[in-house]
Amino acid sequence: MTNDDPILQTITPSTHDLGGFKVHRTLPSRPRTMVGPFIFFDQMGPARLEVGTGIDVRPHPHINLATVTYLFAGALGHRDSIGSDVVIEPGAVNLMTAGHGIVHSERSPSAERAVGPELSGIQTWLALPEADEERDPAFEHVSKADLPTVDASNARARVVMGSLWGQSAPTSTYASTIYADIVLDAGGAVPIDAEADERAIYIAIGEATLDGMTLEPMTLYVLKPGVAATLRSATGARAMLCGGEAFTTPRHVWWNFVSSNRDRIEEAKRAWTTGEFPKVPGDDKEWIPIPGVPKTVSYP
Repeated sequence: MTNDDPILQTITPSTHDLGGFKVHRTLPSRPRTMVGPFIFFDQMGPARLEVGTGIDVRPHPHINLATVTYLFAGALGHRDSIGSDVVIEPGAVNLMTAGHGIVHSERSPSAERAVGPELSGIQTWLALPEADEERDPAFEHVSKADLPTVDASNARARVVMGSLWGQSAPTSTYASTIYADIVLDAGGAVPIDAEADERAIYIAIGEATLDGMTLEPMTLYVLKPGVAATLRSATGARAMLCGGEAFTTPRHVWWNFVSSNRDRIEEAKRAWTTGEFPKVPGDDKEWIPIPGVPKTVSYP
């Protein structure tokens, strides 16, 4: 790395085999916890599951964060404790704001199970500003048709959150946030602007370079502040650009809980084990136990 390089930090993933598909996690990590409001960054798949099987993420709780689900392929059914029941498909975005507490599940729809579910996409969490951490839970689905797209040189980008390249997504934000899905054809290029406090590029599929520097797949590259660059691919790639305003106070992460207050996380642990979180209508027969608690504990 030299002073001319646009890259500040490189974060390699930890990979988890969840049985039938893998998850590659780059945030949070030892080198870095956040990029703008992004505090969790997972790539799911790509994978094709066997016919008759599916993804079954049982009901589990969140506090003081917002989850963002974005798919490249496949479909997932989302249900939560405020009554949302939505199937997300590629190119749309699900934004679930946990606030003071929400419970949700994610499962493959029956139509997907019948043909063997495909899964490929990105799931992220956004830390909420302290003033919004305890807000009421909310859910928002923005369709593919409602997310603006931008054409560049043999490339296309969909603005998922925030404003980029002169286009703004209708997706709600709490802190200043940028998030985009970039598809590069062979020989494609797209400019990466310098406005956000913190930015990172993640190559999900294929190969790419940033101002001539080779970027490895499934790796998060944090960019230097104030430095513009150009993302290119000789053979084709798919990348995510994420970031936004830098948080001035730290966030703590434990299991599915994020908060600026460690005591708030301890309270959430207690509330989940004692059944005080709300249930998910139509999906309340099973749940994910809190880590480290004996199975004899009575759950919600």
